[in-house]
Amino acid sequence: MTEPMTIDEAPDVCTLMRDRAVHRADSRAVVMVSDPDTEDGAAWLTHAELDERARRIAVWLSARAPLGSRVLLLFPAGLDFITALLGCLHAGMIAVPAPVPGPRPHERQRLRRIADNASTAVVLTEAAAEAAVRAWAAEHAPSAVIGVTPVDADVDAWRAPDSDRDSVAVLQYTSGSTADPKGVVITHGNLLSNASGVARVFGFDENSRIGGWIPNYHDMGLMGHLLPPLFFGATSVLMSPGAFLKRPHLWLRLIDRYGLTVSAAPDFAFELCCRRVTDAQVDGLDLSRWRLAVNGSEPVKASVLAAFTERFARYGFRPETMMPCFGMAEATLFVSGTPGRPPVTLDVDAEELEHHRFAPVRGDRPSRTLVSCGTVHDCTARIVDPATRVALPEGHIGELWLRGASVAAGYWGDQAASAAGFGAVTADGEGPFLRTGDLALLHDGELYVTGRIKEVLVIRGRNLYPQDVESELRARHRDLEHGVGAVFTVPAGHDGEALVVTHEVRGRHEREYLAGLAGAMRQTVAREFGVRAAGVVLLRPGGVRRTTSGKIQRLLMRRLYLGGELEAVHVDGEGRA
Repeated sequence: MTEPMTIDEAPDVCTLMRDRAVHRADSRAVVMVSDPDTEDGAAWLTHAELDERARRIAVWLSARAPLGSRVLLLFPAGLDFITALLGCLHAGMIAVPAPVPGPRPHERQRLRRIADNASTAVVLTEAAAEAAVRAWAAEHAPSAVIGVTPVDADVDAWRAPDSDRDSVAVLQYTSGSTADPKGVVITHGNLLSNASGVARVFGFDENSRIGGWIPNYHDMGLMGHLLPPLFFGATSVLMSPGAFLKRPHLWLRLIDRYGLTVSAAPDFAFELCCRRVTDAQVDGLDLSRWRLAVNGSEPVKASVLAAFTERFARYGFRPETMMPCFGMAEATLFVSGTPGRPPVTLDVDAEELEHHRFAPVRGDRPSRTLVSCGTVHDCTARIVDPATRVALPEGHIGELWLRGASVAAGYWGDQAASAAGFGAVTADGEGPFLRTGDLALLHDGELYVTGRIKEVLVIRGRNLYPQDVESELRARHRDLEHGVGAVFTVPAGHDGEALVVTHEVRGRHEREYLAGLAGAMRQTVAREFGVRAAGVVLLRPGGVRRTTSGKIQRLLMRRLYLGGELEAVHVDGEGRA
């Protein structure tokens, strides 16, 4: 038997997966765990079984749609999603992962925009979601062919598609934290390059166990937990996102029981574990085999890193296990991170930061703590003045621009956005680069991300970062600590922009108490940031919109506020509901 193919040698994903089906035939490719608290309920597929199911789906698809067709994948967490995704690639078609349509109108409309933008030819789902998918498709995608896995097709009729590294594999729709979702065009080469870089930096191989609870349709779930271990010939171990949100300790049990070496999550997940996991739930827990706790997808807070490490140290969690990182769908996923060391932080002068300037804090001046996202790997990174396009030296804050083999080809069906986002050239002619939209600086070779350009609060010439205001409010007011907030600005006539605070509050409270809380929140904003909150809107739990990965949708909240569409339990000042 020949030697296994390396990721760098693979001409496309399908050829690599066929190789794994031969060389790792009987080893488990993916395990789906229904209840990590017990040994019961786990289902799995070997690499050979996964390959056979994927080729059956490819045959079924090829009989119903031409090469290059877009296939919308609407699956709950489970093995069928994985077979459908690879089935698309084995048919030479383009997978479009998305969440199963829910009851909320904005979720259904977002899915409709995805289907329309992709010109969906086929919708694949499984029996458990078939009724919901057919009802949605009848209204929003009536011309699409509906398929339910597993499909009945002759696997021997499969023929390999003529794919290469430039062929489009996936349309990864952005989570939409600042705008309507765009379909990021991910090629076979993007997937393979990103996985190869991850393997090299983190030391992954066929013995690695990688997984967690992130939805498969999210880039951190798909390109982080699922595809790389399949490419390595390793094992991906997954559980339902819903199970984690209801019982966060199950994630930690999954890591222990299945010996995961790598598991990733957004910052809020680590914070949720600190708040809700009890000692009784993790009695006997052993996290000593967890080598990389990848923390990304949203701003990483130093306080959460410290709290999680302290809380779970007694269970074998080590400081060097926690790895803050930076990644984005437009770069396939992984951009920066440094494994094998405790997180690095940097205390900076808060007033200088407001003017997008970097200066270490001195004396008792107001400060902010930035968390390093590690070093940039396999990409050329530039910090650029977004107005002049002049590349800035280390130690200056500007927009992060990236170039490399993992950077995607553009946005599907949007040439203008692709040219603006992926075709940027610096003032001295270097390029093309991806404009990330993130403000950042490089200091001692480390990447520090300070915020999103579109979300920076500009008030009377000052620049504030919304996550700083939101974190301060939760730290100062106990009734807010278990909720989510969204801070943004709105037009204020001759005064320019005015600050508005929206925040969830749990429990039932009298009107007088809520009024007092809103007033105290105003005082905190004025005292800590020196600005006046023109409005404070208190909402029920779930009232602050978030993406599927937990990112706060501040610009959507702003639109809802201006449209008077927020369902508030209390409105103070110029708040609208």
